[in-house]
Amino acid sequence: MAQGITYTALQGIKHIQPGDDLAAIVQDGLRRNALQARDGDVLVLAQKIVSKAEGRSVDLSSVQPSPHALELAQIVKKDARLVELVLSESTDILRAIPNVLIVRHRCGYVMANAGIDHSNVDGGVGDRVLLLPVDADASAAVLREQLNAALGCEIGIVISDSFGRPWRNGVVNVALGSAGLPALIDRRGERDMYGRTLEVTQVAYADAIAAAAGLAMGEGAEGTPLVLVQGLAWQAPERNAQSLIRPLDEDLFK
Repeated sequence: MAQGITYTALQGIKHIQPGDDLAAIVQDGLRRNALQARDGDVLVLAQKIVSKAEGRSVDLSSVQPSPHALELAQIVKKDARLVELVLSESTDILRAIPNVLIVRHRCGYVMANAGIDHSNVDGGVGDRVLLLPVDADASAAVLREQLNAALGCEIGIVISDSFGRPWRNGVVNVALGSAGLPALIDRRGERDMYGRTLEVTQVAYADAIAAAAGLAMGEGAEGTPLVLVQGLAWQAPERNAQSLIRPLDEDLFK
C-alpha cells in the first residue's frame, strides 16, 4: 500500500493560450515550485488548460443553430448556439428539461452540456466557450512522452474535469484521459481480508487520483491547474481512461 501520498498544486502557472507548449510550462512550473519529478509520480492537469492549448475554444457568434438546436433550446432554456455545439459534440441526448441538458459525449462520457463551459475562458467575458479535447487519452499520451524525455523519468498523466453524479449533489473531479498508469484496476478474483473472493471490485484508480487532485486545484479562481502527485504505488497493467467508460450494452440507465 502506498504511504505518504502528497498532492502539490503548482503555483504561478501562466494563463494558457492556443498553441502553448504544455510540456515546457510543466517543466517551468516544477522549477518555480522547487519540485523534482520522480519515477511513479503522476501529473494531474485540469482539462481546461489542455483544451485551451489545443485551441478548442469557439466563439458563439460564429455558430449557426440548426432547427433541431432551436427547438431543443426552447425546452432546456439555453442559448441555441450553445445547444448546437452540444449536439455537435454528442452522440445521444439522455435528458432535456428546463436548465438541464444531459448527453452522451462522442468520447463516451455522460455529462451536462457535453462538457462545454464558459467558466475560466477569457476571464468569463464575451461569447467564447471551451470544448473538451478531441481525444483526452491521446493528449495525455503525447504529453507524457514529451515530459518523460525532458525530465528523465517515467511519470503518469491524468487529465481531469469536474462531473456531477447521479443522485448526489455537487461535482467531483474524474479522469477524462490518462497515460502511464492503470486507470481501472480489476481486483476480481483476489481475496479480501477475510479470505472471501472479490467478485465485482474494480477500482477507478485514475478517477480517485483526479478527485483528490481536485481538492488541491480548487474549482474557482485559484489558478492552479497542475497538481503533482507523489507517493503512489500500483501493481496493475497500464490502461487509459477509456477503460472507465461502461460499455453501452452494460448501461443500466439508457
